[in-house]
Amino acid sequence: MRFRHPDGSTVHLAYCTNVHPAETLEGVLAQLRDHCEPVRKRLGRDRLGIGLWLARDAAQALINDPAVLRALRAELDRRGLEVVTLNGFPYEGFGAEEVKYRVYKPDWADPERLSYTADLARLLAALLPDDVTEGSVSTLPLGWRTDWDDAAAHTAHAALTTLSGRLDALEELTGKSIRIALEPEPGCIVETTADAIAPLTALGGDRIGICVDTCHLATSFEDPATALGALEAARIPVPKAQLSAALHAEHPHLPEVREALRAFAEPRFLHQTRTSTAAGLRGTDDLDEALAGRSLPEGAPWRAHFHVPLHAPPAPPLTSTLPVLQDALARLVGGAVPRTRHLEVETYTWQALPPELRPRSRGRLAEGIAAELTLARDLLVDLGLKELP
Repeated sequence: MRFRHPDGSTVHLAYCTNVHPAETLEGVLAQLRDHCEPVRKRLGRDRLGIGLWLARDAAQALINDPAVLRALRAELDRRGLEVVTLNGFPYEGFGAEEVKYRVYKPDWADPERLSYTADLARLLAALLPDDVTEGSVSTLPLGWRTDWDDAAAHTAHAALTTLSGRLDALEELTGKSIRIALEPEPGCIVETTADAIAPLTALGGDRIGICVDTCHLATSFEDPATALGALEAARIPVPKAQLSAALHAEHPHLPEVREALRAFAEPRFLHQTRTSTAAGLRGTDDLDEALAGRSLPEGAPWRAHFHVPLHAPPAPPLTSTLPVLQDALARLVGGAVPRTRHLEVETYTWQALPPELRPRSRGRLAEGIAAELTLARDLLVDLGLKELP
């Protein structure tokens, strides 16, 4: 979906396909047929943006055979789909029964992360619509915090410096500008937007910036005005933003609240849980860990890294952090000039919701994703953007 900003530029809205597990190119093609095109039709649009996730094997198949890549581009066109951004955070196995810590491997101290991301940039340059010259790839924020030392930080810096040079060369070759966006996430080396400023300032240039994920922003109790203001002051670019909402519990000491939270503790994904105290941010690596003991104080609200559907917050006594999303979105695209032109709805946890809330069919899932995109569209229109055909 495309929108005209009051400054005349185009802002793109997509939804991320990591919600549909696929490790192979055949699986990606099935996604386009079984999920993406039905969402587009439910929205009544001739064209729909998708934030494509290509696992390592699928990306490798496309890199190895230009004819296959051209066939994917033709299939996107045939189904009324377009790609201006890729999700390069998960490397593989995102559809596994247990993902948890695996999603943070390989990290930026592993040369395979550089190879994979460079391949994604090359693929995106080939997949961009003819009238679009800018693409973005979101990636993990360096790595998980454990087993990270000065040597790993040095290696990651060197890898990102190399990548920046390759992106310069790619633009010279193709005329397409691809930027990479580190995505701060609780528990990682770059947990907050503030954590990103030093390593990105050390890199310099504008090829590598930040992906603002509004679920992660809220989980870490970051204030959008403060966070985005600091990025602007440091001249850190925001190539991409992910529109997502976290799980919020206002009164975690109440038994009924803890019982409601327990329904969202599940074995597949990591649901980092945080609370803000006078001494600073306190947290656990997972929701069940927070519920099991007294590791988190109960006198202040808790937030969990669980991407809840934008249009359907959980029933009381829980809610979502949609207001944080709205605040961040207004600051990202509501000003005289957009801070980012790539927006992606990323609710990958539909099948991890409590059983009674999960969509029971492809049609129900398509209906839910379409409802999320409709909410995002309405927020953009309210900010003065005009939806384009």
